[in-house]
Amino acid sequence: MQNEQQPPFQGSAPQPELNHGGHELFDLHEILAGTINILDQYLIFRQFIQDPALSDILDRQYQFVLSQYNVTVDCFSTGQKPSEETATYMMKEPTQVTYGIKPSQPKKPNQSLQDVKDAGITGHMLGLVKSHAGLLAMTSLEVTNPVVRRVLAAQIPNFIEMAYEIFLYQNKHGYYQVPQLSVQDMKAMTSTFVPMQGQVQMPPSKANQQKPLH
Repeated sequence: MQNEQQPPFQGSAPQPELNHGGHELFDLHEILAGTINILDQYLIFRQFIQDPALSDILDRQYQFVLSQYNVTVDCFSTGQKPSEETATYMMKEPTQVTYGIKPSQPKKPNQSLQDVKDAGITGHMLGLVKSHAGLLAMTSLEVTNPVVRRVLAAQIPNFIEMAYEIFLYQNKHGYYQVPQLSVQDMKAMTSTFVPMQGQVQMPPSKANQQKPLH
């Protein structure tokens, strides 16, 4: 009979570059491939953009995503603290949301590349960034290497910030309209939940119960 294959580092600490679980390796490949996809898509989008303000957003986000790609590759390949720190993304758009619905043209698929407009490009950008933020969150929960986990977790709020920046641009130009409920309905919804008062009576845990003597 053949001997069963044993894990290579059972009972011993692996070298830093090999300090990864199997599940983690596949997840990091998905993260890095997804990051490349964002960068490649941004390059494609840029040639269609008409508004300089949107080009500025795309360029700044491209450079930030590229820097985070390099940091992730660094710590993933070495298993150690990357040579560069994870950065913080800063957006330029004021956080002012316009509420309400205004009449607009109905949407339909583009029939040619001449139909590609800034509104559609921002939708693609937002979809890419939102998806990657969720992927980073799910992956960082199961990464065994502590350095890689922290690097991924640190990127999540930055991708949220980039998504919010795109949303604010869309909202400013009427691409992403934000309806509201009536004041009466909003008050009813926001007052549905109240803080809990007093001490919670926790039930006993089986772990704290004495085992019967035999």
